[in-house]
Amino acid sequence: MGVEVGAQAARSRALAVLRIRSRALAVALLPAAVAVVLLVGGSTGHITGGSWPVTRWIVTVLAALVLLAAAGIALVVARARPAVSPTVPIAEASAPDLYRLVRDLADRLDVPPPSAIALTPDCDSWLEDRTHPAHGPPPPEHRDEIAGARGVGGGAGRPRRAPAAPVLVIGSPFLWWMRVGELRAVLAPVVAGTGPSAHPDIAAARRFVRGLDAAVAVTSEPARGPLVRTVLAGVGWVTRLLLRSCRGHAAEMERGVAAAAAERAQAVDYGLRIVAQEQVGLAYAGWDRLLTRVALPAWRMGRWPARLDAGVVAALTELSRRDRLAEGFASRLGERPACDLLEEPGSVDEAASLLAARLFHGGPAEPGPDWAPVDWQEYPDEVVDRTWRTEAARLHRVLDALGVRHPTDPTQPDPGGPTLARVLDHLTAPATPATDDADPCVDRREAYGERGTGVSLNEAETEVEVETEVEVEVGEDGEPVLGSERTAALAAGLSAELAREEAVAPAVASGPGGGAEQPGPDWSFWDDGMLPLFPLQPPRSGRELLADHVTAMVCCAAMDTAGAAPGLDWLDGPALLVDGVRAADLGPRVLTLVEDGDPEPLRDWLRHLGVRPEKPVRLV
Repeated sequence: MGVEVGAQAARSRALAVLRIRSRALAVALLPAAVAVVLLVGGSTGHITGGSWPVTRWIVTVLAALVLLAAAGIALVVARARPAVSPTVPIAEASAPDLYRLVRDLADRLDVPPPSAIALTPDCDSWLEDRTHPAHGPPPPEHRDEIAGARGVGGGAGRPRRAPAAPVLVIGSPFLWWMRVGELRAVLAPVVAGTGPSAHPDIAAARRFVRGLDAAVAVTSEPARGPLVRTVLAGVGWVTRLLLRSCRGHAAEMERGVAAAAAERAQAVDYGLRIVAQEQVGLAYAGWDRLLTRVALPAWRMGRWPARLDAGVVAALTELSRRDRLAEGFASRLGERPACDLLEEPGSVDEAASLLAARLFHGGPAEPGPDWAPVDWQEYPDEVVDRTWRTEAARLHRVLDALGVRHPTDPTQPDPGGPTLARVLDHLTAPATPATDDADPCVDRREAYGERGTGVSLNEAETEVEVETEVEVEVGEDGEPVLGSERTAALAAGLSAELAREEAVAPAVASGPGGGAEQPGPDWSFWDDGMLPLFPLQPPRSGRELLADHVTAMVCCAAMDTAGAAPGLDWLDGPALLVDGVRAADLGPRVLTLVEDGDPEPLRDWLRHLGVRPEKPVRLV
């Protein structure tokens, strides 16, 4: 009963959307109808004399203009390409068991099965219509086995025309973390949505709304000439008006479709679906943490982890080990994982990992010298160690630019080398009064240019300029937010240095990723200029940058003088290992130094581990 109620509500809202389309067509045809009446009345002698001839020609010209405008708007709506989610398409030959599971699920739900399956690097699943001509030609009729069996297409005699089934998009983390039964339970309400999607009225209403949305996007693009801009502005006004009129009905239609699908799916694996929904939340938490703590540092170094989905399993297993609330989840790992439904899960994971780097970081579409994959075994050396040494080198370059002198100690083999002591002394030394002989670090504008002016980036090699503000952050009492004037100057210098490096970084490459025989993202469906579509984190503040660089310098000193090693924590990302154990108490001590200018907690920590701050460290 609930299925019928939800489906009926969806159909009624779809008819409301179609009525708006019909009214728009009627408004466009109304001047033409009036013109026809006037012309026929004039030719038959019924409407003559007075001002009727002039009125007849004015209305005729107006009708022609309205028809021309309506035809242009209809052409833009029809030809505009609706947005398509970036996904990794999965051919049936590469995942026959997965297609068989979806077909069986559709049989149990008595709905048409999806036309294809694709993966998205996110913890979500949905149905997506890709029947627009701009998305490629429809599949050949002889290959549409599923539709033929369902009567959607093919069959005896002339095939009946019906809307093509949408594509099923599955979150790739689900395949690696969930078991086969859990995946089927999670996909049941999603696959059930293909039933309402096959209704002609709902399909027509969705096409109309998607066309309006795509047309609005077309009119929002920057145009070249004033005439084109004027025309597109008019088209945009009309399409936005229609879209606003349809918005409420379209939302209610989708709610009705979702309600009908959820009600239909109640009969399939109901008890298991409750447990599977818990796994959805757990997978989302692990995936978000893996991206922000583990993948993001690698992406910033020009490396992309090629097994992100496998990393989700490791991260959630570690979470189940640490958290008593997740103790029961580890026992599931003995069951068959859903990724076994793929013929080559490693290749699919690599394609999804590359797509994730594109969506969340804006990385290139293809591997290259500056954008190479990295395995989890190589992550500590290739990412963690390189990140720390690169940031330590950047920190010392900024200190050099600020004129900070190296501590001179004749007993050391290289008294002018990069040392942790130099950083600690600079951050804890008292501020020097502004005199002619003062430390240049006090005058930040001398080192990095006046506020708001462009800082040239190696004018001999590039013409890129970066707008860099080096103004010291101050609180309500007028005092610097950071520990001292020197600390604020160093944070501003790091921000400027990082901005210069990002400005001269290689441009994002575009194009197809992977060979034809390997699964890869469908790059042709989306625009590289929008990357990253979902940035993980906002730009780091000066305080965060300074804390990260000081932490990197401490880790380099610990590795070079105390035998520590870089490591990977699945939940927290890069970690410093001392005797195989993660040093988890470093962050608060660094923040105390950066924010309060108090080095004693950090110095105690260094003494306890045997780190020698006065010894030079190896940089990149």
